Amino acid sequence: MPSFDEIVDDLVQRHPHVARRKMWGMPSFTANGKAAGGLWRDDMVFKITDAEARERALALPGAHRFAPIEGREMKEWVVVPQAQSEHWPELAETAVARE
Repeated sequence: MPSFDEIVDDLVQRHPHVARRKMWGMPSFTANGKAAGGLWRDDMVFKITDAEARERALALPGAHRFAPIEGREMKEWVVVPQAQSEHWPELAETAVARE
């Protein structure tokens, strides 16, 4: 199971437009200065702007739209549970490739 740190370290090494940041009180990463993903509790969240890719992510067992405040879903953000962590590297790549 890849960890958040391993995934972000790999992204930062391979993509000059990716940086590690802290956003919304969570460890996160950006692409071209814009939020792309982060670690929310034990799960990862990803901003997936491509509708088809987002629907594939939401189809993973336990995945759901990100709502950091109850009742306030973020349309393009998907929470992917730790149980689906084998998908995290691919989804992180999708999130940083959006720009």
